[in-house]
Amino acid sequence: MGGIFVNDRAVSLFDNYEIEVHRTWKGRGAILCESDKGLLILKEYSGPMNKILFQDTLLKHIKDAGFSLVESILRTKEEELLVYDQDRIPYIVKTYFEGRECNNRELEECRQAVRILARLHKASDLSKWDGLTSQPIFHIEKEYEKHNRELKKVHRFLRGKSQKSNFEIYLMEHYDYFFDIALQITEEMRYYIYSEKTKELEEFPIVCHGDYQYHNIIQTTDGTALINFEKCIRDNPVRDLYLFMRKLLEKNNWSQTLGDTLLSSYDAEKTLSEKDYMQLYYRFAYPEKFWKIVNFYYNSGKAWIPNRNMEKLERLLAQEKEKKDFLETVFKRK
Repeated sequence: MGGIFVNDRAVSLFDNYEIEVHRTWKGRGAILCESDKGLLILKEYSGPMNKILFQDTLLKHIKDAGFSLVESILRTKEEELLVYDQDRIPYIVKTYFEGRECNNRELEECRQAVRILARLHKASDLSKWDGLTSQPIFHIEKEYEKHNRELKKVHRFLRGKSQKSNFEIYLMEHYDYFFDIALQITEEMRYYIYSEKTKELEEFPIVCHGDYQYHNIIQTTDGTALINFEKCIRDNPVRDLYLFMRKLLEKNNWSQTLGDTLLSSYDAEKTLSEKDYMQLYYRFAYPEKFWKIVNFYYNSGKAWIPNRNMEKLERLLAQEKEKKDFLETVFKRK
């Protein structure tokens, strides 16, 4: 074996697999391996056992549906999905792809990534499979309720603080505005999700990638490959579309043209229903970026507040009008 290793004991875990290792080297928080089975990656696994079983089954079904360029989980010589080091830390070995990450500054690559996402969602339709529909369904409004409780807790903390930094003063000046939006959107979404008219959403059969971002979309010589399905979850497919679009829109000042282009690219492959558009609207409307800024501030050392916190908050406020215009214009047309 050649290369520089993060952990020689971790590298030795490849001995548990029916593979011939040619060389290994350090990757991003992982160890890459060139083998007779192609390019592989060894990573620590922190999730529950039932999730890795679900992920493995999902990936096999996606491939059976004709979506070939997705990762696979290798099984050990004993047919296990996980392998443990001497400290009983679990690891997973997956196939990997040689290529580059999706360039989120190139419009055509972003459009292609959205079209591929739509095809992935068609391939991950649980209604055509047996044994996976027992997986729990994620409810976004419950996550927003949790966020709101956290926002309320931090607000109390800030109010009771006698000496405030410039960032904390600035944050308090704008807290009520974003907190009110968070409460309003959560209440509206709760009604939307649970009203009799839309009750069938509780039976939604799609499994989302869960972390559909540019670094998990790999451009290879054979086409676009998708990796890192560890956060796969049963939810409305707009979950993935929202995550991919939100980051792009923030970088592009909530460009209505960009938003329309990406929505149309997805819709051309997999039709977005009125309910999909409504749920997508609520996800965009919820002030998630504000919650992230607050959450990062509260859970990090408050004795020293990075300047970046202030920059992020200022940028969020500067883009608020563009975001409101985007929501009112783009979704009114839908």
